[in-house]
Amino acid sequence: MRQVLSILVQNQPGVLVRVAGMFSRRGFNIDSLTVGVTQDTEYSRITAVVCGDQSVVDQVTKQLEKLVEVVAVQSLSQISSVTRGMALLKVRAGDKRTEVLKLAEVFRANVVDVQETTLTLEITGDEEKINALADLLVPYGLLEMIRTGLIGLARGENTIYQYEESDRNGENVL
Repeated sequence: MRQVLSILVQNQPGVLVRVAGMFSRRGFNIDSLTVGVTQDTEYSRITAVVCGDQSVVDQVTKQLEKLVEVVAVQSLSQISSVTRGMALLKVRAGDKRTEVLKLAEVFRANVVDVQETTLTLEITGDEEKINALADLLVPYGLLEMIRTGLIGLARGENTIYQYEESDRNGENVL
């Protein structure tokens, strides 16, 4: 079972290495990893997708919370969160350019580069949507594809800041 973890960390050099190293040392595999700054440049957000049951997620969470730079860890369920990935797909267009453009329109993909013989499409969505478009583009000549890892947020008023550890050195960290 795939689990999406949202990890709020201090934005400083070496944090990603420490977090990834924890996964490696404990024998947990990372299926997807994405890192970016938040609205507060003091913090970054790491989104990690791991495979395992609830006991694995609980163990990973406990180990992450032991890292000094980790401010909060939130498990994002499929029902109560929104997750998205992005992909760039380069496809041979040639005489089938119109058909490729219609497929892009159906999947709400954006054309980000047009060359004489190729089109590069940008698509965002869940893994199934991206896979479906890629599968349909194979007969046209899918030349290259690159994907980001997942990013995600809890739905509604629920935020990662509710999961912060408030008792580190007796101070609230946010």
